[in-house]
Amino acid sequence: MPKLVVRNRTRGTTLATEAAVANTSQTRRTGLLKHQSLPEGEGLWIKPCEAVHTFFMKFAIDVLYLDREKRVIKIRKEMGPWKMSCCFRASSVLELPAGMAEKTATVPGDILEFEKQ
Repeated sequence: MPKLVVRNRTRGTTLATEAAVANTSQTRRTGLLKHQSLPEGEGLWIKPCEAVHTFFMKFAIDVLYLDREKRVIKIRKEMGPWKMSCCFRASSVLELPAGMAEKTATVPGDILEFEKQ
């Protein structure tokens, strides 16, 4: 599966250098559930998606909800295990290591760009 570099075009920061894409029923269902951690630089772009859960996960994540233009419309920071979150206006979700949204100063309204490595 090809990896993506994810940049915040608005802030000029990089959110992930090796983001995977979950765009099939199987990969969206599995998500990050089999991971023990999510190291800095990694991420998961889930499309289409408007809701996520962290049931059975062992670590917290930042969840960025994106519209069709890849504009951030909602951020759920440091979402720990056994939680649910949704944004019905979202067309995709970017899951990142906890703290990455704050570290990159990413806020709703920012536009992200995805580039194949």
